[in-house]
Amino acid sequence: QVRLIESGGGSVQAGGSLKLSCAASAITFGRNAMAWFRQTPGEDREGVAAINKFGGVTYYTDSAQGRFTISWDDDKDTLYLQMNNLKPTDTGVYTCAAGLLTDGTMWSRESEYTLWGQGTQVTVSS
Repeated sequence: QVRLIESGGGSVQAGGSLKLSCAASAITFGRNAMAWFRQTPGEDREGVAAINKFGGVTYYTDSAQGRFTISWDDDKDTLYLQMNNLKPTDTGVYTCAAGLLTDGTMWSRESEYTLWGQGTQVTVSS
């Protein structure tokens, strides 16, 4: 059974860094895209970043561009999100997801992803 397990969340001060990991328990065959989503209380879950595992193309939301880096290690079947210069507005539950992305413009839509992890909490204090 394929599962996604996140780790690396925690509490940091503004300006700090965190690196999230998402380990897949089996090869995510048939799913070419991996993504990180964030949810804060009272808000819809939003896409933060995504990557095409086979082409390496990456996608970022405007707030993450330039500060976050998404990557995929094919040997380890692990997705990463390096987050630098964190801001209080980055606070939320970060969840990784896997899906079959046929149109890159749809990368941030939850409906594109069929496999989800449980999430890891990131808290950034000012």
